[in-house]
Amino acid sequence: MADSSLLQRWLARLSDLPQLALPTDYPRPSGENALSMVEAREVRQLDNRTGASLLRLSLYDEHEGESDDDESDADDDADSHSNCKGIDAALAQAAAGGGKSRRDRQRPTAFHILLAAFAVLLHRYTGDTDLVIATSSPSSPEPLLLRIKLDPADSFWSLVKRIQFLENEAEEDKIPYETLLDALPGYGKEAQREGGPAPPPVFRVRFFDQTDSPDSSFVQQTSLTSDLTVFVSTTPTDEPSAAQTPGSTSGTATPTTPSSLRTSLTFTPPRISLTLSYNSLVFSQPRISLTIDQLLHVLHHVSAHPQDAIGSFSLLTSKQRRILPDPKADLEWCGYRGAITDIFSNNARRFPDRVCIVESIASDEVGGKNGERRFTYRQIDEASNVLAHHLVQSGVQREEVVTVYSTRGVDLVVAVMGVLKAGATFSVIDPAYPPARQTIYLQVAQPRALVILAAAGKLLPPVRQYVSEKLSIRVEVPALQLTSSGLVLGSVASTSEKEKDVFAAVQERASEPLGIPLGPDSVGTLSFTSGSTGIPKGVRGRHFSLTHFFPWMRERFGLSEESRFTMLSGIAHDPIQRDIFTPLFLGASLYIPTAEDIGTPGRLAEWMADNAVTVTHLTPAMGQLLSAQATRLIPSLLNAFFVGDILTKRDCTRLQQLAQNCRIINMFGTTETQRAVSYFPIPPLSEDPIFLRTRKDIMPAGQGMINVQLLVVNRADKNQICAVGEVGEIYVRSGGLAEGYLQLPDATREKFVENWFGAGVEREDSIRNSNEPWKEWWHGVRDRMYRTGDLGRYNPDGTVECTGRADDQIKIRGFRIELGEIDTHLSRHPAVRENVTLVRRDKYEEKVLVAYFVPLVGSKELEGLVSGDEDEDDADSKRDGNKVSQNEVAKGLRRYGRLIKNIREYLKTKLPSYSVPSVIVPLARMPLNPNGKVDKPALPFPDTVAAAASSVAGPSSGSSTQKLTPTEKTIHDIWLKLLPSPPAEIPLDDSFFDLGGHSILATRLIFELRKSLVPGAPLGLVFDYPTIRSLAKELDSLRDADLGLGAGSNAASGSAANGAVDTEYSDDAEALTKTLRASYEKPQPSEGKKVVFLTGATGFLGAFILRDLLALDRRGGQVTKVICHVRAGSKEKAMQRLRESGEGRGAWEEKWVEEGRLEVVVGDLEGEKLGMSEEDWQRVAQEADVIVHNGAIVHWVYPYKQLRAANVLATLAVIELAATSRPKALSFVSTTAAIEKAHYVRLADSIVQAGGKGVPESDSLDAGKVGLKGGYGQSKWVSERLVLEAGRRGLAGSIVRPAYIVGDSTSAVTNTDDFLWRLVKGCIQLGHIPDIHNTINMVPVDHVARITACAALQDPSTDLKVHHVTARPAPRFNGFLAALKLYGYNVATTEYLPWRTLLEQHVLRVQDNALFPLLHFVLDDLPTSTKAAELDDSNTVALLKGARQPEAVTVDDAQMGRYLAWLIAAGFLEQPPRKGEQGVRPLPQLELQAGGARAIGRSSAGVV
Repeated sequence: MADSSLLQRWLARLSDLPQLALPTDYPRPSGENALSMVEAREVRQLDNRTGASLLRLSLYDEHEGESDDDESDADDDADSHSNCKGIDAALAQAAAGGGKSRRDRQRPTAFHILLAAFAVLLHRYTGDTDLVIATSSPSSPEPLLLRIKLDPADSFWSLVKRIQFLENEAEEDKIPYETLLDALPGYGKEAQREGGPAPPPVFRVRFFDQTDSPDSSFVQQTSLTSDLTVFVSTTPTDEPSAAQTPGSTSGTATPTTPSSLRTSLTFTPPRISLTLSYNSLVFSQPRISLTIDQLLHVLHHVSAHPQDAIGSFSLLTSKQRRILPDPKADLEWCGYRGAITDIFSNNARRFPDRVCIVESIASDEVGGKNGERRFTYRQIDEASNVLAHHLVQSGVQREEVVTVYSTRGVDLVVAVMGVLKAGATFSVIDPAYPPARQTIYLQVAQPRALVILAAAGKLLPPVRQYVSEKLSIRVEVPALQLTSSGLVLGSVASTSEKEKDVFAAVQERASEPLGIPLGPDSVGTLSFTSGSTGIPKGVRGRHFSLTHFFPWMRERFGLSEESRFTMLSGIAHDPIQRDIFTPLFLGASLYIPTAEDIGTPGRLAEWMADNAVTVTHLTPAMGQLLSAQATRLIPSLLNAFFVGDILTKRDCTRLQQLAQNCRIINMFGTTETQRAVSYFPIPPLSEDPIFLRTRKDIMPAGQGMINVQLLVVNRADKNQICAVGEVGEIYVRSGGLAEGYLQLPDATREKFVENWFGAGVEREDSIRNSNEPWKEWWHGVRDRMYRTGDLGRYNPDGTVECTGRADDQIKIRGFRIELGEIDTHLSRHPAVRENVTLVRRDKYEEKVLVAYFVPLVGSKELEGLVSGDEDEDDADSKRDGNKVSQNEVAKGLRRYGRLIKNIREYLKTKLPSYSVPSVIVPLARMPLNPNGKVDKPALPFPDTVAAAASSVAGPSSGSSTQKLTPTEKTIHDIWLKLLPSPPAEIPLDDSFFDLGGHSILATRLIFELRKSLVPGAPLGLVFDYPTIRSLAKELDSLRDADLGLGAGSNAASGSAANGAVDTEYSDDAEALTKTLRASYEKPQPSEGKKVVFLTGATGFLGAFILRDLLALDRRGGQVTKVICHVRAGSKEKAMQRLRESGEGRGAWEEKWVEEGRLEVVVGDLEGEKLGMSEEDWQRVAQEADVIVHNGAIVHWVYPYKQLRAANVLATLAVIELAATSRPKALSFVSTTAAIEKAHYVRLADSIVQAGGKGVPESDSLDAGKVGLKGGYGQSKWVSERLVLEAGRRGLAGSIVRPAYIVGDSTSAVTNTDDFLWRLVKGCIQLGHIPDIHNTINMVPVDHVARITACAALQDPSTDLKVHHVTARPAPRFNGFLAALKLYGYNVATTEYLPWRTLLEQHVLRVQDNALFPLLHFVLDDLPTSTKAAELDDSNTVALLKGARQPEAVTVDDAQMGRYLAWLIAAGFLEQPPRKGEQGVRPLPQLELQAGGARAIGRSSAGVV
């Protein structure tokens, strides 16, 4: 037992543990697959330069100071020659033979320096200033946990010293990790109980000195929850000059490398090797390789500048500079494509009668078909000319603002083009906005003209009043409309009155262009963006960007004049500009839906399909609206451009299910960048159906479009561009940025900044020397950047992913909350259609996480999770505008209470507890603003939700307080006082943490309980007993028995298990157990030879068991006869089938039959009494001494019911046979599939950590009652339970549990119809092998047969035992598959996930890969993707020792050579193409069985 004060120091040290979130390349496994891992390793031998850097740092003396050298570290390929005076002094002292001073003994070692450099990377990758790293102890195998708190302003040297101090502190307080884990709140034994969510890892990174011999059990136990592990080791060198660099002092000291990295360095640079172990399901090899590059780069830099701040110096290596944008590079500053008005008018002259706009008209009849109006390019051009002439004649000046009061329609296009042709700036107001907001827009814009579309109606009185009293309007167009004939009117209702219309005087000039020159810096648009003060900012958009990107987009995305575009963006939102301008630039057509088409679920997809739309611009919210309840496919849709919010994988999947030919382009941009300026394309489902599978849940921003750079800038030093993986602020560098903010010069200077990276670089200005008529409206080359305020990082391929907002780093109770991560996981719940998570404040002004969601109505996932109500479908019909009412919330809570609980349990498996929303609110629909984005202010606050919950509270919500015990009542009242938004009646079995509790409130709760109930209540009590019922029971126990910390034996479950579980097989096991005999006699020990009854003898393993039992050089001397159970039509056919099976596998001797030592009985595993005749049943019962039950149907797809008869009832029959006539021993051949469950991985890890070997052979299998996957594993589990129970009742015998069984170790005969050999063949056909470092428990068949036979023939008087079959040492997949290269096959090692993608593409293309039949298994349930539990094989080792048989058997390169040679001889594999080449190992010569090698698959009655 650890000292209590020592334990308390550790608990204080590790309170409120941070959760590290490293950048990943693939979606992190979660839920049942959370323990999935494919280990890969990257090894790097540190070069001489790095060794010299470590040496210099270890000798650095901060008291001496740094040299005056300020060498640039920009080029990672150049050697650093700067000198530190402290280093030189130390070297000089050593050269003079000086002894070690006290200061020398306190110098950091190479280990401390490397660990500090690693901590710098973790900080820079995440922005975290609180890190937990597991590391090795210099004095014992016990691990140390270092909690490192740092600041970007800290110097590297101070970090090194801090790490030294923390290591010494941890070393003095050393404690067994298991003891510490048990004491940590939320991590003890209760956290490991079956069915409960696993706690978040204590740490996610490890850094080990392999020369310290870290505890292998700890390394193994924590591997599944560790993202990165660095192993550092030294390599000896005998070359004194090997480490010399130009900047190092010539060595006069002994040139040796320390035996340990903890040893103070001698004066020769160390030779060190780094190995990064990582999960290739999460990280890509390029990222890991760059990580090592950056680690070395840090060492090179700080060796010259140890006092530099850790947050400021560059991590960029020369390799990264080649893939990341150069902020000094030239862009096409002068690439003005012309004004959109001129290009449009030219198109109208070229093809005047081409359809330009198709506007849908709502039917007058309910459910009727839309009508439509079509307008040509000439009609739109002339109509906009009329408006432009009217504005100019009315006095509108260049760049004055003209506000358009508009609805969606063709009139908006006419208005916008007319304003631009007049040389003015257009701004749009949506009449759907509240009057106060319309007034604010007018106040900011200060327009001089007003164009009101007839379809928009009249200005609301408050708006009209503001226009009249506050604005100086030169001209107003009161009712613009374009008639079906193409005539534009401005004030009258019909063409018959056109003489009275405001446009009457200019109608005759419709075909006359105004010819007003518009330059790249002319301001044409005024768009609005939110302001920090609540007043929106007006963004002045330049003409440059209105056309600059269209030629590139036409080429990149295949746009053309044949394209059909949509107008779906919010009309007052700047994306409406691309809806309009893109088709007009290209000469294409623009299709406009009705409001009903957009607002009615399912109608939008129907409208797009009817009009054969090819291109659309969407926000993610509009995309969700498009896919919601859609019943029509959209095969015509080729491109969907998304902008405006984060785009999820789920959004993409839903759209591509509707439009399989659609390429999705995720675009990143802001109002200030004018256009979306970066792109990330997702190929169509019809071209690449598996692209999204390996993408993370949030689509990246991608890369800059032509002449755009996304620059991720270091937040601590803006003069540094971030390296790959490093979080920084995103700046957009482009020649197409907006001019700035209207009348806000300070804000413009803050956000639109000069490119300081390119300061002093001369840029060529080709426009200045041109004769363009618009040259006057060109301000010259301006190398500017826009500061987005978004955080992001570069990926290894140079693309950018967004990670949050720089000005909105959300923290609750000290924990950093990633709202995007919560939304991503919530969106993946199958019953959620839309969702958004916000941080709101409750009545106590406490921050509360609130998740709002719209259920996927009509989906099968909602079955059993919805409560019926009388009018729920109309829950949102009475909204006051967009505002969600308390009544709607109450109805949602009543209807979807069970769904909310299901969602909460689901999120608990995906997120750390502090990230699970305290409040989850169902909505009938998500309120959207006119721009198509979620209207967040309209969402209810926690107090509204709490009030709604109170109104819902009733008998169904939990027990009434009247029924509570006194202790429960006290706890209930305290919870009501402490919880942020509790229901009026708290259910007794709801978790404190599900209701919004957290660690701080939990501490307050315990103090309240100490005051009112139990003075000595432990601080961690609520973590173990988080419900009122369980907590009350434990408190009563503590109080009544006056117990302290050790009290409490009956832990109550904190929450219900997730959903329904498959208990069919375990229920069946319980029922079948009742059919067993009450007791079984054991056979008397006998020295005589045995008669063995064998099932499954025609299978792969069965043939070798038969050989082992009968061959005289094996167990033949102990066996008189073997009676084989064979499925056949007659005894003759049975014997022939048995013979063919044995001969084909080289495991047959005819003399067994001739000598009468081998007999057959005809039967069927699925029949009663094994399908044998009564005579055979009785004869076997009388003659047999031992039963070896190896028969089973092996099938990885069949459900339990289909396998029950052959696998389970047959086992029950052999148990009965073992007791019939006379007692017999039973040896049952099972499989590790019976224990393939995450529980056993955790169990094995904890046992190994405590010094054991893994899952014990004595395990009761209780954990397998629920959650086992696959009918085969379930059938074997039930069979084992029956055998074990019979064993407890006296049955003699054994259970043998093998995993993968491969070929004979001598003859190499193997089972070709096997996953592993199909994997080998499939890799050869593909030309790639996966990089998987996982171990694989594969054992030669003759060794498994040996163990089975020895187990069957052991002393029957002992208790029934389980025998685990393990390879010693365990092979690794990398070694197993790398043998293909060794023996001459052309295969490249490829990361696991890319390999999987290549395989799927290859199989879908050729359908001739060996893995084709198992493709679903490889892609969805590859055994190597989930770590198998370590197994304790003590019984097996003892058995083999007693029989004087080999204990350690494995599959090495030589054995793989034999297998490959046999597979080639059998025609299963082709000869290696590089056979005979230098460096290729020759395949061994095999002695083949008579008739040569034959590829024979497994029989249905054998095991794998």
